[in-house]
Amino acid sequence: MYEYRHVILPKAMVRSLPKAADKKPRIMTEQEWRGIGVQQSRGWVHYAVHRPEPHILLFRRSLGTDPGTGRVVADLARAAKAKYVTEYESTTLA
Repeated sequence: MYEYRHVILPKAMVRSLPKAADKKPRIMTEQEWRGIGVQQSRGWVHYAVHRPEPHILLFRRSLGTDPGTGRVVADLARAAKAKYVTEYESTTLA
């Protein structure tokens, strides 16, 4: 369903990350994470906070996302899913 990536920020930046009501880092909007200097193609969503290491930002986007527009393209999605199925099968049969 998704492809994943993590971005490791300098630990000192944790103090500047947006905080929730409990003073812990929270999920950021695209505008917020781009505002702190994270640069990546379109379509990525900050989906979780790694509590033990809040300087590691966890991102995901749907398979088949066009990196220029951030929208899922049906043909790209089918090709990406087929690729992952093939890779999974080759690793489990080995």
